[in-house]
Amino acid sequence: MTFYFLFNSLEEMGITEKKLIEIDGSYGEGGGQILRTALALSAILMKPFAIHHIRSKRKNPGLQAQHLEAVEALAQVTEAKTEGVKFGSQKISFHPQKIISGDYQFEVKTAGSVILLLQAILLPLCLAQGSSKVTLVGGTHVPWSPPFHYFSRVLLPTLEPMGISIDATIEKWGFYPRGGGRIQLNIKPVYELKPIHLTDRGSLKKIWGLSTLSSLPRHVAERQKDHAIKRIQKELCMEPEINILDDASSNGSGSFLFLLAEHEKAIAGFSSLGKKGKQAEKVADEAVDDLKDYLRSGGCIDPHLADQLVPFMALTKRKSSFTTTRITDHLLTNLWIISHFLQVKIEKQGEIGKTGRVDFIPPTY
Repeated sequence: MTFYFLFNSLEEMGITEKKLIEIDGSYGEGGGQILRTALALSAILMKPFAIHHIRSKRKNPGLQAQHLEAVEALAQVTEAKTEGVKFGSQKISFHPQKIISGDYQFEVKTAGSVILLLQAILLPLCLAQGSSKVTLVGGTHVPWSPPFHYFSRVLLPTLEPMGISIDATIEKWGFYPRGGGRIQLNIKPVYELKPIHLTDRGSLKKIWGLSTLSSLPRHVAERQKDHAIKRIQKELCMEPEINILDDASSNGSGSFLFLLAEHEKAIAGFSSLGKKGKQAEKVADEAVDDLKDYLRSGGCIDPHLADQLVPFMALTKRKSSFTTTRITDHLLTNLWIISHFLQVKIEKQGEIGKTGRVDFIPPTY
């Protein structure tokens, strides 16, 4: 049933022919996001692609553990035929056959991010014919990637009005460098993605937070919490609610602070990770500084949410739009990839580093 509705809309948009799409992986910021978005759209549209110069601008170019697992995971979900898929490869091809719902377990070695892996497999599984249960093992709260709590507290609630229904729980935390975290997702199929408009966040209702640690003295979490509260009270004239979780199950030690800004029409999240030699107050400062930047800027959604929403919004049959507090290279690169797979009209306003707006206008709109 899912594919009946989905491919009716795709046929209307003139995008069902299976011509191999060639992608330059060095474009824009040149990171793994190009590969993950291409994988997701290729699976949904059944459009094969080849990508070269994968992560060529990175210190360790080519497929690393988390990128390799993303390709292999989606190849399993779609029974894809692949070429060049090995550690360090800078060129691969991907030919999906179909999307198969079911029970899956994937593991990213060491502390590779499970949330980044989800950026490849989540959207295809949402558009599969049946429900899926997914278990992911690896890094849940690691540098340079969205933490699990951003995924569960910001991205998933924002996707709900589009018709997406996902239950996500964390069973074990995975901090860098040990990893080994474990999350569970129950994904229900969606028959048609509904358009959304996130252009006005409305009034700020509350600021909520979580100060967490594993295998560290409790005072670390207390200092993160206390310092964040003092700054928010003084500089934002708000009374936040920040809870402490001082016994997070994990293979190693770690600390984490997450702040959630809940507005009438939007949610934004900001976080920071502790590490050896980094003061708890510094962890708090990083999250509070990002929160302040967001609250004092125009635009509805934060930059990280903009990156993650665009593949979903590009597939709606009617116009979707958002404003963001900051246009980023990641966002522009994601839009560039989308233009390779879809004929949707993308209107952009704003410069990199400044507030901006993006509108998706399908040909049938």
